[in-house]
Amino acid sequence: MTSAWQRTAAGANLLGADGRLGVTIFEEMTGLAARHGAVNLGQGFPDEDGPAAMMEAVRAAVLAGANQYAPGQGLPVLREAVAAHQERFYGIRLDPAREVIISTGATEGIAAAVLALAGPGDQVLTFEPFYDSYGAMIALAGAEHTTVPLHAPSFQPDPAQLEAAFGPRTRVVIVNNPHNPTGAVFSRETLSQIVSLAARHDAVIVTDEVYEHLVFGAPHLPVASLPGAAERTVTVSSAGKTFSFTGWKVGWVAGPEELVARIRTIKQFLTYSSGTPFQAAVAGGLGYPDEFFSDTAAALRSKRDILAEGLRASGLEVYVPEGTYFITADAAALGVDDALGLARRLPELVGVAAIPVSVFCHAEGAARTRSLLRFAFCKKEPVLHEAAGRIARMASVL
Repeated sequence: MTSAWQRTAAGANLLGADGRLGVTIFEEMTGLAARHGAVNLGQGFPDEDGPAAMMEAVRAAVLAGANQYAPGQGLPVLREAVAAHQERFYGIRLDPAREVIISTGATEGIAAAVLALAGPGDQVLTFEPFYDSYGAMIALAGAEHTTVPLHAPSFQPDPAQLEAAFGPRTRVVIVNNPHNPTGAVFSRETLSQIVSLAARHDAVIVTDEVYEHLVFGAPHLPVASLPGAAERTVTVSSAGKTFSFTGWKVGWVAGPEELVARIRTIKQFLTYSSGTPFQAAVAGGLGYPDEFFSDTAAALRSKRDILAEGLRASGLEVYVPEGTYFITADAAALGVDDALGLARRLPELVGVAAIPVSVFCHAEGAARTRSLLRFAFCKKEPVLHEAAGRIARMASVL
C-alpha cells in the first residue's frame, strides 16, 4: 500500500478488506439518526452555543476588518493569552513569540506534530482506543502505530504493558488526557511513568488536552508540568470543547522552541493560518474568571449524570467518566457482544444514535472492546432526558 490516501484511510480504519474506501462511523450514525428521527449522541459536539460575549467579539472583529490572513504563528494576542493561561492554571511558563503557535483546531496541531516528528522506521505510541485522527496521521507519516490497551472499568493502562510498548524506535508518544472515547483521566503515576519511559527512549510526548477544563474530579494535570517533562513535551489544546465553539477550529501547540519550530514548518504548508476574527475572541475567553471554567465543568457533570441514569435503567453496564463529553457503556450486560451491529440498529429500535468503541481500535483492540458503546452527553438537558427515557426501554426491544 503506497498511496498516501490509502495509508491514511487504513490508519483510520476506513479501508475495507477489499480495499474499498468506507465512510466514517460518525457519518454513518448521523445518517441513521436523521433517517429515523433519533437523538444523535454519536458525534461529540454541543447543541448550544458558548458565551455570547465571544460571539460578539467575532462580529466586531469582522466589521473592524479582521478578515485577511493572520500571521502563520497566529495572532500575537492569542499566543500571549495561551501562554498566560498555561501559567495561570498550571504554572507552565512559555515564550509566546517562540514557544506557541495557533493551529486550525487541535486536529491540525496533532497532524503537524506527527508529520514533523515521526517518519518511516519510527514507532508512534498511543493508547487504545484512540481518536481516529491519530491512526490516520501516523500512517500518513509512514510510521508504525503501536498501542497500549486501556481496560475497563477504569481505563487506566497496565504499567507492565506500558513499559513493554516502548522500544528503541519509539519516537513519539501521543497522550490524550482526558481521554476520548473512554472519558478516563490518567493518574499522576501513569503520567509520570510515561515521562520516565519517554526520557529513557528519547521520545517526544505529544499531549492532546482539548478536554482539560471538562473534568469532574481533581483539576487537570498537564504532562508538561511534571518533573523532567517540559523539555520533551508538546502540548496541544483548543477552544472548541472548552467554550462550545467546535466550528471555530481554533487550537494551539506549545512546547520547547526547537520542537515547535519543527511543527510550525509542517503547519505552515497545511493551512498556513485560519480563523482571523475568531482568534482574538478566543484570547478573551481564555482570560475569563476561574468560575467560568468550573461552572462549565459542573454543568457538564450534571448532564453526564442524566444520561448515566438512563443507561443504567436500560440494563447496560455504565463506566462513569472522569472527564470529556463521553460516557461508555457495555452491552454485554444485555447479552449483546456486537456493539457495532447494535449501534446500527439503535436509531430505529429506540431512537438514539451512539458510536461503537471498536471503531477506535485496531483488530485486536476491536475484539477486546466489541461490546462497548460511546454516548455523547454534551447536549441540552431536555434532549438528554428524552434520550435517557428512550434508552431505558432498550432491554424490552432487543
